[in-house]
Amino acid sequence: MAEVFGAFLKLGCTAFGGPVAHLGFFRTEFVDRRGWLDDADYARLVALCQFLPGPASSQVGIALGLGRAGLGGALAAWAGFTLPSALLMIMAGLAVAAGQGGGWLPDGLTTGLKIAALAVVVQAVAGMARSLAPDARRMTLAVAAAALALMVPGLAGQLGGILLGLIVAAVVPLDADAATPAATPATPAVGRAAIRPATRLVRRRAALVAAVLFVAGLVLLPLLGAGGGPLATLADGMYRAGSLVFGGGHVVLPLLAAETAPQVDAQAFMMGYGLAQAVPGPLFTFGAFLGAVAGGWIGGVVALVAIFLPAFLLVVAVLPLWDRVSRRPWARRLLAGVNAAVLGLLMAALYDPVFTSAVAGPRDAALALVALVALLVWRLPVWALVPAAAAAGMAAAAIG
Repeated sequence: MAEVFGAFLKLGCTAFGGPVAHLGFFRTEFVDRRGWLDDADYARLVALCQFLPGPASSQVGIALGLGRAGLGGALAAWAGFTLPSALLMIMAGLAVAAGQGGGWLPDGLTTGLKIAALAVVVQAVAGMARSLAPDARRMTLAVAAAALALMVPGLAGQLGGILLGLIVAAVVPLDADAATPAATPATPAVGRAAIRPATRLVRRRAALVAAVLFVAGLVLLPLLGAGGGPLATLADGMYRAGSLVFGGGHVVLPLLAAETAPQVDAQAFMMGYGLAQAVPGPLFTFGAFLGAVAGGWIGGVVALVAIFLPAFLLVVAVLPLWDRVSRRPWARRLLAGVNAAVLGLLMAALYDPVFTSAVAGPRDAALALVALVALLVWRLPVWALVPAAAAAGMAAAAIG
């Protein structure tokens, strides 16, 4: 648990750029650096979390912690990845509530952080392509899934890409064994044992309890919120946002705006959203900001727990079943197609929103090229790339 918490705390302090970039940071840390699992196992987790409601990158992190150290590891992964940005967002919410918000982001900071995220996603896509799409058929499938995701934006395109992978794998022979190599230079052999099947660490009873608690929250919290005061209403709205929104990240914003409209004005809402773009970790910590504006420290903590609790319960409930099913021979054949499709979704996301939000002109493109060379050629560690890119973005803004 201590190892899991330390690994995710580092990511919680350095993983900028939103959900897609987080998946790139996770792959760099846990596939390439630590060898906890290989690209195929990692792609399986990503595919599962694409189908679950809630923050996909946080759910992948919870699943990684669960496989490494059981339920305690899942909690440690969530805490390490979430608490740095949550604390920043709660403090910002308190400042806004006291009339002291605004003006805290230097020019060019957000651009520099997004450029660092762009370089990390490029590295992740390149690395995953070598193992998940090493032949013409799977690379063609990956490109088709990317095209579908680009032409049909939003959740429909993402789920459509994964379904395309399933359909193609069912009718076209794909080499499933080649899609799950036992070891590669970037994936040490020890990594195959480092993430244990969740069925060994989470008993069936625990998974059933998590599923029951998830449904109970959807049923009981509205009843408590109807007559339980502002905090109960806040918990109900945040839990519903974390339970019913697919795609995570920015998709949750309209629901959060509706749930907090009586307590948080539009100016404060947009101020918090802007800040959420410039802090590391999951965008769902924006809920902690809204809770702090509405109810102080206690409101921030209640909102933080309520918006992430559904993600935790769903992973604990579903992952053991996913473990058993995904390792069957027929499932491995289908997952060869799903893995290629997941690669395609990352390709699409590399363009939109990662590239389109990070590169607005020649100056940004030049900074992105420098960041790519630093990461891919000179092997600059990600923890060093992030502050360097931020500094470069601010310097470029100052020069004009």
